[in-house]
Amino acid sequence: MEIYPAVDMKGGKCVRLSQGRFDDVTTYSAEPAEMAKRWKAEGARWLHVVDLDGARTGSPGVENLAALERILQQVNLPVQFGGGARSVETVARMLALGVARVVVGTAVARDAGLAEKLFTTYGDQVAVGVDAREGIVAIQGWQEHIGENATTFVKRMARLGAQRFIFTDIARDGMLQGINTRSLAKVAAAVPHLPVIASGGVASLADLDALQQLRATNAPNIEGVIIGKALYAGTVRLPEALALADGLLHGA
Repeated sequence: MEIYPAVDMKGGKCVRLSQGRFDDVTTYSAEPAEMAKRWKAEGARWLHVVDLDGARTGSPGVENLAALERILQQVNLPVQFGGGARSVETVARMLALGVARVVVGTAVARDAGLAEKLFTTYGDQVAVGVDAREGIVAIQGWQEHIGENATTFVKRMARLGAQRFIFTDIARDGMLQGINTRSLAKVAAAVPHLPVIASGGVASLADLDALQQLRATNAPNIEGVIIGKALYAGTVRLPEALALADGLLHGA
């Protein structure tokens, strides 16, 4: 199971939101690349970088784009990037910069033709962000709901050619309340032959243990987990999380 430390950016700074609320912001660093370097030094094999401004406005923020470029130049790790990638041109631009995988959500939820084109053109280089509140998919930086159940949505995206999903329970995100394993299991079961990455709510190593158990029982396609607030708040240490994910440690 892969661990993805999150580097969320707003106004060019590394921040965390609570439940996606833009009025509840905690700033952790003025330079996101420094946080990225820290996670690499602690053993990270991937980074999950998010342009929060881009997610809300629909196009990458200038300051965040500059910060992303510094991360790509200074930190030799594959980057999974999301936020504001809503056209073929933007996805192509991010990949050309050196991003390894681009997360798309709003655009593919609204436009099946665009979704099919992105999946056909870029395959495994794009992943579909499935962000849900009480089981219903939210888009536009989590500000708008589309009235579609998460399981129905992933099935629809899979039919269009999606090859990977990232499932976030918005109510748990940034709250250190634990992963919603029940909802995650439903999404994973809806696309059993495609990889799903969990996101939102990791509070302790026990949550990672729960994910490992879920993988071992009925959701082997859960391939990784994004950890944000728990790393920044210190309730999870990255080296221990990686050891647990690799089967070398058990959570308490």
